[in-house]
Amino acid sequence: MAKPYERPNKQKKNKKGPTKGSGGQRRRGLKGKGATPKAEDRVYHAAHKRKLEQQRRAQGRHEREKADLVVGRNPVVECLHAKVPAEALYVALGTAHDDRLSEAVTLANSKGLPVHEVQRSVLDEMTGNGMHQGIGLKIQPYKYADVFDLIAGVNDRQETGMFVVLDNITDPRNLGAVIRSTAAFGGHGVIIPERRSAQVTGVAWRTSAGTAARLPVAKATNLTRTIKEFKDNGYVVVGLDAGGEHTLDTFDQATDPVVIVVGSEGKGISRLVRENCDVIMSIPMVDWVESLNASVAAGVVLSEFARQRRQPGNQ
Repeated sequence: MAKPYERPNKQKKNKKGPTKGSGGQRRRGLKGKGATPKAEDRVYHAAHKRKLEQQRRAQGRHEREKADLVVGRNPVVECLHAKVPAEALYVALGTAHDDRLSEAVTLANSKGLPVHEVQRSVLDEMTGNGMHQGIGLKIQPYKYADVFDLIAGVNDRQETGMFVVLDNITDPRNLGAVIRSTAAFGGHGVIIPERRSAQVTGVAWRTSAGTAARLPVAKATNLTRTIKEFKDNGYVVVGLDAGGEHTLDTFDQATDPVVIVVGSEGKGISRLVRENCDVIMSIPMVDWVESLNASVAAGVVLSEFARQRRQPGNQ
């Protein structure tokens, strides 16, 4: 039987798959692929690397805050003099001795605190960095008060309450200074937000000069609700901010139960907190000075309110 005719120059192909069409590739190519991922979620993008770096740094900060170790020779000695409740003193082996180091060890021994000699690498790991000067003081966790207990305590003692609420204050030195001023001028407590706020750490203890041991500090889950609770108990809520309807010279309700709300120097008081204040008050200053540090502003107002309360007939 004769073979069928084939073109002489025909090329033989071993191609697999359909002989016609694209095999569905064009249809799949037209299909949507969804929203473009955020830059920080794309592993090849620089924003993703920045996100990982921020997470790494944040994790380190949280670990250091959990340990709550005051480091440096002068800060440690100041904390020991301020009677900050501590658990132990750590000294790195091989640290050069000087008067401050000897004083810290002597103070720790007089208070019955254990003094541990550890390798420098151990102290580096405990602090998260090597900027400790070979010494660290472990602070006991601060026991925060309850806002409702503070209000009830003032009512039971039949006193005219005066509290300070801090909003957007993230520097523990400012917190410590406010605690000190509140205690000095007869305040009954300081309230801070539970999140995004400075906490009572060793730095705040040192700045308060030991007054944090006697003046209660409370945490508020929601500042707006806390302010409403104060108002329900007869308190006048005064927010310190520029452009208020009162100045420190014209405000005359300091003899009533009062709450002073202090914001940060840059952001001031948050919108919701400001809207719930009864009075917005500013501090008179010369024109070329724009603002005061938060702790300084709180001290000025507390001093004036204490003066008004000392007047005859107001005590």
